[in-house]
Amino acid sequence: MTTDSVAEFLAGVPLLQRLPTSSLTKIAELVQVEHYGVPTPEQRADVVASSKLTCLVLPSEHCSLLQPKQETFPPVETILHLDPIEPNIYRGITLPSAPKNDASCRIFGGQFIGHAIAAASKTVDGSKIVHHINAYFLLAGDLDIPVMYEVHCLRDGKSFASRKVDAIQNGIVVFTLLASFHKDEKGFEYQEVVMPRVPAPETLLSVEELRERRIIDPRFPRSYRNKVAAAKHVPRPIDIRFCDPDITTNQIKSPPRCVVAYAVDLLLGSVVANPHRQRGLTIHALSLNHTMWFHRHVKADDWILFVIESPVATVARGVVLGQMFNQNGELVVSLIQEGLFRVASTPQTTIKAKY
Repeated sequence: MTTDSVAEFLAGVPLLQRLPTSSLTKIAELVQVEHYGVPTPEQRADVVASSKLTCLVLPSEHCSLLQPKQETFPPVETILHLDPIEPNIYRGITLPSAPKNDASCRIFGGQFIGHAIAAASKTVDGSKIVHHINAYFLLAGDLDIPVMYEVHCLRDGKSFASRKVDAIQNGIVVFTLLASFHKDEKGFEYQEVVMPRVPAPETLLSVEELRERRIIDPRFPRSYRNKVAAAKHVPRPIDIRFCDPDITTNQIKSPPRCVVAYAVDLLLGSVVANPHRQRGLTIHALSLNHTMWFHRHVKADDWILFVIESPVATVARGVVLGQMFNQNGELVVSLIQEGLFRVASTPQTTIKAKY
């Protein structure tokens, strides 16, 4: 067998299709071709063939070539970085390796929210932190054009401040966020909702580990495992770990909130779509509006339990309710998101407007 024929054969193996071409070429050059036939008293390897068998053997010292090249997102603080242009105006860009909306390659909604909160926070007295937002997604964002975030001061009071942020591309407002800031003060403490009892986050599998299990788990059909293996996968900038529902009966303060607001949009839409998924069905999901309440201080570098449910989906719109708890069981964030969910009938083209 020639090196070219070996490379061609390897490229047709689904489990190897996730490897870069350079790795497949290198493997084709390094493998040893072993031929086996009817068993003899002296076997050259633990392989027995009833007729004839040809094996491609990769020496163990080169086994690292079988690992796909690891692509990673930049740190979330880099993704959410803003450049000041002039008073109350900031510029944000979409990094090439940052998350994007699937298929259509629009700007990820969480990026709009995180950038807008960051811009608004820069114009507010540092003693006040964001406690409530309303976000409105008006038009699809172009990945290749910088976004200008223009902050409007609606009110600056002793305890509260209000800001309106417009995200602008080509002179057109594509996203608007209203944010309220509150100065910390003593008051009543009460919480009726109880955090579900869940395993410690360190004991749960990461998204990457779950993916690797799907590839090798024999309980899944081979066609599904091959599809998962062949699909391009890039780790998220936020470490998200899933656990089963119903497993029981029962610093600077604004930046972490920017990170949380950015992260929640990674999951919300899929909760509405999950009950309706079927083979061959493509669902296009778009965020319409997003409301969050920050009840307590939140640390972006600590584990947060995110409890999500979708109470209704109708007339192509779905609503998601979410609650975030810290590891002490305290409710730190409540949120509601409404999205547009449409079944794709034709290949998706560039979307000029949300609706």
